[in-house]
Amino acid sequence: MAKKGKKYRDAVERIDRDRLYPPKAGFDLLKEVDRSNYDATVECAMRLGIDPRKADQMVRGAVGLPHGIGKSVTVAVVASGDKATEARDAGADHVGDDDLIERLSAGELVDELDSIIATPDLMGKLGRLGKSLGPRGLMPNPKSGTVTMDVGKAVEQIKAGRVEYRADRNGNVHAVLGKASFTTEQLVDNYSALLDEILRQRPSAAKGRYVRSVAVSTSTSPSVPLDPARTRDLTEGERS
Repeated sequence: MAKKGKKYRDAVERIDRDRLYPPKAGFDLLKEVDRSNYDATVECAMRLGIDPRKADQMVRGAVGLPHGIGKSVTVAVVASGDKATEARDAGADHVGDDDLIERLSAGELVDELDSIIATPDLMGKLGRLGKSLGPRGLMPNPKSGTVTMDVGKAVEQIKAGRVEYRADRNGNVHAVLGKASFTTEQLVDNYSALLDEILRQRPSAAKGRYVRSVAVSTSTSPSVPLDPARTRDLTEGERS
């Protein structure tokens, strides 16, 4: 493992590992310890009290962030006829049916795409690409709203900042919250939207504490632990 630089070590020393920060204080601190020379991505990791190996405890979906994620999003739509026209009118970057599926099968476009939307009637053909699209998080899924006949609305929502999330095999959910250039208030708003969605998706079979830990970080900073029990009044709480 590469040795961390002095700036990173100094940032680590500023974070009290024995404290769970209120969201506002946590994001204030994160912006202070981020020393990247570019507009770094802010990410959130939540550890949930679930067993993802059980079908009735999978947590997966999508949520619209009120302030977006701070980057342009490239969307492809697998659709035909009027639905293809609807997708283009909504601002989809790539639209097609068999021709688009063949391009994706050949490995074209996948590196530049952030999301793929498909109408249900074409999922049978697109489904055979699961091994290549799945690991990239690009395979459309009804739970995330990317398998739909309302392709125009789906394109608009994704372009506006909707993010998909899915618990991994260890029960962790990772999601982008925006950019380091966002204000603390914007980051708290986006975090609040994600947290509300995760709480809404709590499986009935999940026992004990549901959100067990939360940490936020930029792509170059150490993580700041947030108080997972803080679900209201997220803009309150100063750092002492």
